[in-house]
Amino acid sequence: MNLKTHIFNLKSKYPFRIAHGTRLETKTFVVELSENGISGLGEATPVPYYGITTEDLQILAEKNREAICQIEWNHPAELWEKLNPLLGHNHFLQCALDIAAYDLWAKKQNLPLYKALGLNITKIPFSDYTIGIDEIAVMVKKMKEFDFPIYKIKLGTPDDIEIIKALRKETDAVFRVDANTGWEVDETIRNSEELAKLGVEFIEQPLKADRLSEMLEVKTASKLPVIADESCIVESDVEKCAPYFDGVNIKLAKCGGITPALRMIKIARENNLKVMMGCMTETSIGISAIAHLLPLLDYVDMDGAMLISNNPAEGVYLQNGKAIFNKLPGLGVFLK
Repeated sequence: MNLKTHIFNLKSKYPFRIAHGTRLETKTFVVELSENGISGLGEATPVPYYGITTEDLQILAEKNREAICQIEWNHPAELWEKLNPLLGHNHFLQCALDIAAYDLWAKKQNLPLYKALGLNITKIPFSDYTIGIDEIAVMVKKMKEFDFPIYKIKLGTPDDIEIIKALRKETDAVFRVDANTGWEVDETIRNSEELAKLGVEFIEQPLKADRLSEMLEVKTASKLPVIADESCIVESDVEKCAPYFDGVNIKLAKCGGITPALRMIKIARENNLKVMMGCMTETSIGISAIAHLLPLLDYVDMDGAMLISNNPAEGVYLQNGKAIFNKLPGLGVFLK
């Protein structure tokens, strides 16, 4: 097996502001695993919040190049387990390699990945479109640019309720709100009452990630379901979150790829949790990987490639929130 790596600098269409800060561009890491003339593509966008860069991923990939290329595997989960002792501390590199392995594995069978996984895409959830924090007029403009049935609104300001009231005047679409750890307990409970009246479906990660015990009060008193994001990163977090949240948001780059994500989904279902999958600011490679898991999800946020102006890949894309698949095997994705 051969390995190639790429770093792409993705330019944001708009300044992307959340409670953690503002971004104008994002670097993403892409790998190609090839064997007998067939290549699989994988991607992971590291987050500054975790102190990992694309350069770190490239250095680690080069350090382990020989092992990555020589490991024998029949199923991507085997490769994940064999690489875990070498890369387990770096879920972002593990993710990129895991997605590439699934792409390669499905291509060898000449099947779209969802079919190789035994899934059916006839009934799948629509994606939301994310509206970052900005002046209300700019948020309205962004919302009108893309006609989606669902919008995820980033909050974490002193004017959160006024923002939602203003946006609600412009559309009857479903709203989801993501505070990105920017609220307090009383604030969350108080906001939930107003947001429920304004047609909001759920609240994502209101409190800081490590404040799980306080989430019990929030979950009990909130007028809306609460979904864990920053509190749920890896497999062991799902069960920890179960008493405190109504659902979990799984992100491939953070948990280490499709292999652990499938296990997380299973654990979530065993604990009666709703399952959401979210994205990073990433290319169509990462977005396509999420798309093939849609039959397993209740909610999805897979608009990351729509937020950039220089997508270097093509694959599954969104049309008014609906995932549109092509007829290519694997992820159905390729570099331009």
